[in-house]
Amino acid sequence: MISLEQARTVIAAARAKGREMDLNPLTVVVLDAGGHLVAMEREDGSGYGRPEIAGGKAEGALAMGTSSRKLGDMAADRPQFMAALSAAWNGKLIPAAGGVLIKDAAGALLGAVGVSGDLSDKDEEAAFAGIAAAGLTAG
Repeated sequence: MISLEQARTVIAAARAKGREMDLNPLTVVVLDAGGHLVAMEREDGSGYGRPEIAGGKAEGALAMGTSSRKLGDMAADRPQFMAALSAAWNGKLIPAAGGVLIKDAAGALLGAVGVSGDLSDKDEEAAFAGIAAAGLTAG
């Protein structure tokens, strides 16, 4: 499982990347492999609902074992399937880039990070930076 210290590093580095890229205020959520919240930070000015969006990106990645970017691609190709998944998970699945699996060096799943606040591609870039800064691997 991802530790609180690792989660805090992921969050701090994702936020730092956001500031470096001059992104809108971010919300970053880190979940463990069981989908439990480990840590979350919402920057000043981050919009209403961003914790739920960031969490939904991370939850979707965990539930399906792939990035939320790939879930977005699946939504475009198979909208009925994604609608069914969203209904099954009470709308928590957010199929847009910014949710990334977190693995250790051996490839073991530790959890996921979800970032929301700017364009999804930029959210994802911040997520990757956070994972790398913690010495972990994006899955």
